[in-house]
Amino acid sequence: MRAAYIEQLGPPEAIRYGELPTPQPGPNDVLVDVEVATVNHVDTFVRSGAWRTPVEFPFVIGRDLVGRVAAAGPGAPGFAVGDRVWCNSLGHGGRQGAAAEKAVVPADRLYHLPDGVEPGDAVALAHPAATAYLALFTHGRMRAGDTVVVLGAAGNVGAAVVVMAAEAGARVIAVAGPRDAEYCRSLGAAEVIDYRDPDVPGRVLRASPGGVDLHVDTAAHNDLDAAVGLLAKRGRIVLLAGMRTRPVLPVGPLYLKDCSVVGFAISQATTAELSEAATAINRLLADGRLRPRRTRSLPLSEAAEAHRAVEAGEAHGIRLVLHT
Repeated sequence: MRAAYIEQLGPPEAIRYGELPTPQPGPNDVLVDVEVATVNHVDTFVRSGAWRTPVEFPFVIGRDLVGRVAAAGPGAPGFAVGDRVWCNSLGHGGRQGAAAEKAVVPADRLYHLPDGVEPGDAVALAHPAATAYLALFTHGRMRAGDTVVVLGAAGNVGAAVVVMAAEAGARVIAVAGPRDAEYCRSLGAAEVIDYRDPDVPGRVLRASPGGVDLHVDTAAHNDLDAAVGLLAKRGRIVLLAGMRTRPVLPVGPLYLKDCSVVGFAISQATTAELSEAATAINRLLADGRLRPRRTRSLPLSEAAEAHRAVEAGEAHGIRLVLHT
């Protein structure tokens, strides 16, 4: 089979495209004919070694795929040949990746794709939407009636956060660029604040005088001093990006309001957490509520170029979809 793979950790130029043996599924696995894959920032961290995780060379890159079931082991009930499926947790933790013509997926990491959903849309949303769900519900403990402030609300993860929070009954304050204001409102934001405004915290508090219940910074600025000042009693801050940031935490104001800060990486999510997120994502995909804003298609043979573009910031706000 043809695949995008590396033989050692390194820059995008380390990615090769060529023939590898077809992987063999175990009894609890599903062999998938891959239609589309994509590139996430975390894929570049794995490839470069910035984030260390077990890999076996030659290592097929990539986490996310949409495809059709080619074969299912006896321990993979519910999957039949021809079923269209998706996954967002390959390519780390000792698992080979998705950027190939065929991939082996453990049955508990594979989900059916709803009828009528475009594969390119689904693969573009697989990672950011799951991240958004984990931020809001698994770690942020969001409930209907909460006020949620979302920084970077027009980005891939941020937009999914806005959609999911609003759909679940939260009041969303979006922080984004002025040209993205209408887009954020179309996703469900009640208020949109220009991120360039020198008094963003003041504007957030004027929009929510009692403070916010949940603060999600998808832009990875992680200004905890400002964030803690925005929190209502027992408010929560969820950290999900900005691996190299080192902010100062104002401990006194934090604990005096019974507030908390929690961080998570989607790579640490359990299969049960990912499955719960997938159920919500499928529902919103089927309803048409979740859609990628911009995608760009590339052949799988250009995986190295896709990694280079993501690292260089040239794919900002665009999901790169790799077609096999």
